[in-house]
Amino acid sequence: MDKIIINGGKKLRGEVKISGSKNAALPILFAALLTDEPVTITNVPSLADIDTTLAFLNFIGKTAVKKGGTVKTLASKNYKHIAPYDLVRKMRASVLIMGPLLARLNKVDVSLPGGCAIGARPIDIHLDAFRQLGANIEVESGYVKTAAEKGLFGANINFRFPSVGATENIMLAAVLAKGKTKIINAAKEPEIADMADMLNKMGAKVSGAGTKTITIEGVEKLHGCTHRVIPDRIEAATYLIAAAITKGSVVLKDVVPEHLKAVSGKLKKCGMSIKETKNSVSAKWVKDLKPCDISTEVYPGFPTDVQAQWMALMCILKGKSCVKENVFENRFLHVAELQRLGADLAVDGKFVNIKGVEKLSGAPVMVSDLRAGAALVLAGLAAEGKSTVNRIYHLDRGYESLEKKLKKLGADIKRTRT
Repeated sequence: MDKIIINGGKKLRGEVKISGSKNAALPILFAALLTDEPVTITNVPSLADIDTTLAFLNFIGKTAVKKGGTVKTLASKNYKHIAPYDLVRKMRASVLIMGPLLARLNKVDVSLPGGCAIGARPIDIHLDAFRQLGANIEVESGYVKTAAEKGLFGANINFRFPSVGATENIMLAAVLAKGKTKIINAAKEPEIADMADMLNKMGAKVSGAGTKTITIEGVEKLHGCTHRVIPDRIEAATYLIAAAITKGSVVLKDVVPEHLKAVSGKLKKCGMSIKETKNSVSAKWVKDLKPCDISTEVYPGFPTDVQAQWMALMCILKGKSCVKENVFENRFLHVAELQRLGADLAVDGKFVNIKGVEKLSGAPVMVSDLRAGAALVLAGLAAEGKSTVNRIYHLDRGYESLEKKLKKLGADIKRTRT
């Protein structure tokens, strides 16, 4: 099993190219199931979750091949309607297979999903919405069995919570449904708008993506297209915080600055110098930083996927700060590992109260989930001495060439095998 070894204390300096967004690429790859024609998707990152998705598509019957950052899906018609446990357990986003297969086959059997260990994250919002589109759903022997014998029909669907996955799943189903579907209290993340952009290139009629109300006019058929995935705002935010935690200066290339406002704005409040161009953001440490509280929210609020990384930064800033997690329960698994490095943290329900320490000290730590892993790497970059980050397969799910990019910026970091 691979691990990362970091000798901390190096200031990061230089430029880093941000990869395509994992959270946009996954639903976009599943959207290729909606047409029998070839599809080309570019700026696709090389990640374990992408590999899992491609294996999934090929199993279902959609031939998908990745070369470099480009995925091409070939013309295909015959799909399986069963998504087995061995594939679904590897990635929570596998549940996104439901929308397109239900739209194409009028039935789909999906094993109950697995994925990150950050709370239950039930899929009942997805299932309730599918029922409103005309599907019958049963849970049997660990499978969610969904069928719409007469096809799907447009409906007004009001989410009790703006779930990203449910918004994507219902969009994927509704584009081929009969009539109009309106999603009210929809997720507003940039990844939603990116998928809508691709669906419209395929001939769908989706409007309002990126707002709280999305309208979908069902069409009979979709065609092939070429689409470029947006940059990964979570990866970008992680490198901005890396600049801050190492008192460095980093320029991010190929980003959408607007997507980073929640994080870059907080870094400015801490005292970082942040400059933006049309497709780049630079972060430079110019003076001692002061701590700043955050409260995670759905987009455009502070992202839950950056909460752990932010906490790592707060650990070394003089003074007190507080992190509140509003989106997922049980997303503080990194706290105990940060404490192993010397952090002064106290969990109180949805809150973590932080007292900044003068320094962190290198130690062996273990990754519990993707973003917790990123936080531990950041803490290791700032700590004195050697840190060993174990179970980094979590990191490979969401960060392309993490140690190579950090090394290029001046970090003393290497990947090794146990």
